[in-house]
Amino acid sequence: MGSNALFGTGIGSDVDQLYSITLFVALLSACMVIGHLLEENRWINESITALLIGLCSGIVILLTTNGKSSRILEFDEQLFFIYLLPPIIFNAGFQVKKKQFFRNFMTIVLFGVVGTLISFCIISFGAKSFFASLDIGSLELQDYLAIGAIFSATDSVCTLQVLNQDDTPLLYSLVFGEGVVNDATSVVLFNAIQRFDLSHVKSKIAAQFMGNFLTLFITSTLLGIVIGLLCAYLIKKLYLGRHSTDREVALMMLMAYLSYVMSEMFNLSGILTVFFCGIVMSHYTWHNVTQSSRTTTRHAFATLSFVAEAFIFLYVGMDALDIEKWKFVSESPGKSIAVSAVLFGLVLVGRASFIFPLSFLSNFTKKSKSDKFDLKQQVTIWWAGLMRGAVSMALAYNQFARSGHTQQPGNAIMITSTITVVLFSTIVFGLMTKPLLKFLLPQSIIPEHGMESETAGTRPILMPLLDDEENVEVGKESSNTHLPSSLHMLLTTPTNTIHHYWRKFDDAIMRPVFGGRGLAQLDSGSSEEASEYLVAE
Repeated sequence: MGSNALFGTGIGSDVDQLYSITLFVALLSACMVIGHLLEENRWINESITALLIGLCSGIVILLTTNGKSSRILEFDEQLFFIYLLPPIIFNAGFQVKKKQFFRNFMTIVLFGVVGTLISFCIISFGAKSFFASLDIGSLELQDYLAIGAIFSATDSVCTLQVLNQDDTPLLYSLVFGEGVVNDATSVVLFNAIQRFDLSHVKSKIAAQFMGNFLTLFITSTLLGIVIGLLCAYLIKKLYLGRHSTDREVALMMLMAYLSYVMSEMFNLSGILTVFFCGIVMSHYTWHNVTQSSRTTTRHAFATLSFVAEAFIFLYVGMDALDIEKWKFVSESPGKSIAVSAVLFGLVLVGRASFIFPLSFLSNFTKKSKSDKFDLKQQVTIWWAGLMRGAVSMALAYNQFARSGHTQQPGNAIMITSTITVVLFSTIVFGLMTKPLLKFLLPQSIIPEHGMESETAGTRPILMPLLDDEENVEVGKESSNTHLPSSLHMLLTTPTNTIHHYWRKFDDAIMRPVFGGRGLAQLDSGSSEEASEYLVAE
């Protein structure tokens, strides 16, 4: 795909195109500077900053072009899915604290998969019921199901920027993990809808649909794990760092991106693949590279993710004012407002319909009070998933537009309604997130005057990651540690049992082949290495 396809301006001139890209990069730089100045602000976060700058820039461009355009780059959903989304999702997997993530894995899957399916059904059937009376155009069953997938995709970045991972590791890991799994599930659902002929819905088609969904989910995960292990094995055996640290950093980046594009090439879920590739690389590959490469990769992946997120929100702000879409709904603005209100109401109801019942079910299966979610935490989880972002925008463009353009009034209404929901939820709910969480969970808010010192000892860093129920110590496992050893223990404390046997398998089989470093080896390492390991874990 050429640069004209990715960064089309409609002018066709290379010089004008270069001016457009230059201006966009300058605006991205402004996002960084303004975001830094507003770092300690109680209300504003990075996403809202980029979105507001995009809106302001769109207004200026709209005025200078006499109302012809509000954007300097044309939206292409492939730009989002192929170039911008991979670094964001990979960094999410690479930086995740794996102990808390896998300790709550069943709850995360319960919310991220089952919950998303419940929300998908409610939004799809609700939209079909309400839109029939609004007369917005000819929408087919596939369109309604696509709407369910589009508005089931959450954007929990505003909440994650506020929550303190060390003070509320259980809540943070759940909100974070559910957000990633939810996006992957929504995209897999959307892709599955595109593949099936839904003109004749039968029970057999429904069974095939669910079978295809599960196959995509499992296959995508396995592909990410395999490529992550392959990268770890190559770096461990070849030891590229002895000649050039640049090569091992480059190989990690390329293999990470390879996992995503291979998944897309095989029509799998690139989101799931690159996410689990990131987890595997942080567990094995990261410990096989040199000390300088560890620091470089951690910051490089975080930087790429940060810039990609800013790019997306900046563009969404600009594109929200695109005159081409709004001219279709200018004759009946009330209809567009009604559609947006219905969609937003369905988002609220769809989210609540699974968060509170599934939280009750999750609490019922847990014995430890510290592992259960009280009402305030459930409200926080519900709130975190109310915002809609770039994934919803990209899926909406994919379904109702082509290269950012649409000529059908019904499709235009759906695009503008999606923009309205994304803007309203991100700005209004984003502004309310910090005060709300400060009221509900005052201990969970990130300190406003900077993070805690990174030079602290390894023990304080470790404490939030392990709790008494896991019975894990720094160094070798104590002989007094209560280890599950029977089927009864597997049934009563499945998390501890699985974790124990996984550690034994990992230490005996996986680490000798693929590298990595365990907690038992931290005694002989430096304080800096131990700190870096614990941050990664």
